[in-house]
Amino acid sequence: MSVFLSYVFLGLSLAAPIGPVNAAQMDKGIKSGFFHAWLLGLGALTADVVYMLAVYMGVVRFLETPFMQTFLWLFGFFVLMYTGVETIMGAGKVVMQQQRQTESRWKSFLSGFMMSISNPLTILFWLGIYGSVLARTASTYGTSELVVYSSAIILGLVLWDIVMAGISSSFRKLLTSRLLTFISILSGLSLIGFAVYFGIQAAKVLF
Repeated sequence: MSVFLSYVFLGLSLAAPIGPVNAAQMDKGIKSGFFHAWLLGLGALTADVVYMLAVYMGVVRFLETPFMQTFLWLFGFFVLMYTGVETIMGAGKVVMQQQRQTESRWKSFLSGFMMSISNPLTILFWLGIYGSVLARTASTYGTSELVVYSSAIILGLVLWDIVMAGISSSFRKLLTSRLLTFISILSGLSLIGFAVYFGIQAAKVLF
């Protein structure tokens, strides 16, 4: 049980560092409430699971080629730049109750998925972290334990998603509209910052 909990904690630790998804999730919770923030996190979590399966099946060798690395850095650049600019443009329009109902839940899920699946750091993250977990677990335990401990990592990611959605939607009730606008702009700028970093990495691979 203690080993299982340590893998749950690993999942929490993987999700906790502030990155594009956490920044976008905070903004989404403030603007549209708990459910949309949770769906954005769920989209990102789905992308994480896709990469876990990719590492498990050995697809990572294909993702390590210079062409794929360049493509992923550029794709990540465009996704984050678009999301960042959109976040800043909508910063002054904090979503009120009637607008909440018209906002697409599918769009929230998809933006989280696209943000995570297009993030080369996610690939390197899962290659390094999950790849080493996979190797260690496979050498020490059997396949059934591998499934259990992989599920523990996913459980940790799910718990963090719920915590982030709860915190961000709670902020909405506590903060003034001016402060909400400021947080949205800050969130958008951080996404653009990540986009610029991705663009620089793509240029390094290209040139």
